Amino acid sequence: MSGLSHDIGQALSQNLAWAGPIIGLVTFGESLIVIGALLPATVILLLLGGLIATGAVDATVVIAWAFAGAVAGDAASFALGRRLGTRALRHPMLAKHRRLIARTRLFTRRHGVAAIYLGRFAGPFRAFVPLMAGVSRMPSRSFHLANFLSGGLWVAAFLSPGFIAIRGASLVDRNVLVVGAIVAVLGVAIAVVLRHRATPRPCQVGLVAC
Repeated sequence: MSGLSHDIGQALSQNLAWAGPIIGLVTFGESLIVIGALLPATVILLLLGGLIATGAVDATVVIAWAFAGAVAGDAASFALGRRLGTRALRHPMLAKHRRLIARTRLFTRRHGVAAIYLGRFAGPFRAFVPLMAGVSRMPSRSFHLANFLSGGLWVAAFLSPGFIAIRGASLVDRNVLVVGAIVAVLGVAIAVVLRHRATPRPCQVGLVAC
């Protein structure tokens, strides 16, 4: 993984004009089943945050490509899960990931739509949650809204540390910090609310089937 991160980092440093498309492809690939476990998108986002701070790359271009790749990748995995259903889980490529798949399936069922937010930051679950959401027939509208919002939070969360590390917190515009804090709080609040709504209610005789 470190070798791949180094290679991509070198490609970025030598082709800064292509930073946007490169990170777009990386964030797209990281959202795909199996492939996502091999791509170090978070590491590259941290690096790009620093490059944005130095002015080496355009922030708008990088953010737009990273966001588009992350959202499109999750949408593709979700569509695949919806189309194939449980057949997707029996593919030979997934034979070595059965335990992780089982854990991700339980994670998605337990948290519902909130799993889309939580999955962005859940390490090994990252590339499997969108597929499981599709397999479990999560409502498309709910998934795509959560995918859109969580994609923005994820990109901001991993670009910010590199940016602040280079520029220094004291040099960051106060308005940017305020907006970032508001976005972070809203993101956490949305995840908590969705997680609460996704929690199964206790059985009630005559009202809910046990």
